[in-house]
Amino acid sequence: MPATFVKGDLFAHEGLGAIAHGCNCAGAMGKGIAVQFRQRFPKMYDAYKQRCADGRFKLGDVFAWPEDGLTVFNLGTQKTWRTKADLGAIETAVRSMVRLAEQAGIAKVGLPRIGAGLGGVAWPAVRALLSEVGNATTVELVVFEEYESR
Repeated sequence: MPATFVKGDLFAHEGLGAIAHGCNCAGAMGKGIAVQFRQRFPKMYDAYKQRCADGRFKLGDVFAWPEDGLTVFNLGTQKTWRTKADLGAIETAVRSMVRLAEQAGIAKVGLPRIGAGLGGVAWPAVRALLSEVGNATTVELVVFEEYESR
């Protein structure tokens, strides 16, 4: 299903079975949209931090966290918060996330401009990747290109 690119608020959008975001593999969610994920899902953050500390969360990995009927996909896109995101890791993580969503029967996954904000990867490259992955799956990727409050 083709990826859909929208304006809006990832956390307020209705009809999503899952939301996703790019993460570093060092256990920090201190800037950007990651702060919102940390605040909204504190138990998920604690589990993510532990996985990073003991080496179970690496570039290209996906850490799925189910909570209150929603799945949060944490995508390993950066080694640390000080390094740039890696386009290859973004691709690996997004393709793995889509497989997990398909297996779980999740129809729609919402995500921000992963890797292109603080991650430093050029948005056109990430956008093209998300379009390509979207075209190869039945899961709709709802990509929030621009924040807009409701």
